[in-house]
Amino acid sequence: MAEARNGAAFFDLDRTLIAGSSAFVFGHAAWSHGMMPTRDLLSDAMKAIQFRFSGASDEKANAVRDRILESIKGRTIDELMALGGDIIPRLLDDVRKESQGFIDLHTAAGRDTYMVTASPIEIVQTLSEELGMTGAIATVAETVDGVYTGELSEPFCYGPAKADAIRRMAARRGYDLALSYAYSDSVSDLPMLEAVGHPVAVNPDSGLEAVARARGWPIVEFSRTARRVIRTTTASAGAVGLAITTYVLGRRHGRRAASLH
Repeated sequence: MAEARNGAAFFDLDRTLIAGSSAFVFGHAAWSHGMMPTRDLLSDAMKAIQFRFSGASDEKANAVRDRILESIKGRTIDELMALGGDIIPRLLDDVRKESQGFIDLHTAAGRDTYMVTASPIEIVQTLSEELGMTGAIATVAETVDGVYTGELSEPFCYGPAKADAIRRMAARRGYDLALSYAYSDSVSDLPMLEAVGHPVAVNPDSGLEAVARARGWPIVEFSRTARRVIRTTTASAGAVGLAITTYVLGRRHGRRAASLH
């Protein structure tokens, strides 16, 4: 295990970095390339609308996983990578300016930044690079001789599996998770948020908002047009101060850590 040097920052994708659903964008690209029937696209469109307003659930996430795996089964890696030309620009257009600001602030503080999502690694790795992030932690589908089998080669990157993947990354790269940050909108990401010392709820669903209020976690609300708004939680009068000053402190810590190595 590498020696712990500094923290990192981990960001959920859907409804956190972007306003909507990356799965629907993937589905639309797959449909346009003949990889998904129209009836499935229409079903996914309805789910994307519901997701935008009510968030994810385990059942919805598993359905999306199965849909993606079925659509790429028998396809080559090159075919999936070719979808990136349709997908990446649309996702970049949906990235919240406030989210990009958080990424940039953590980078300036000396922290590596990662996107953590159930979406396919082949797509989101490129997206993370476009956003200036260190990398992505995502779902990895199984391939044999460059062809997708329709199965997973690693655990589906959702729920507790996100936290496990973050811990493995921290062990490999020497991150101190007590000094790390995580951002998400969904109570399904509670394990990921609990894995770090500085969890932040972003436009949280009702389940996550209840947890954040009870534990005194900062709650950050993003708007497509308004500037960032930070609300205090009922359990901690210092939550707003923490959210506002975290980057000043983080910059000091990041520079101090960098000077020691």
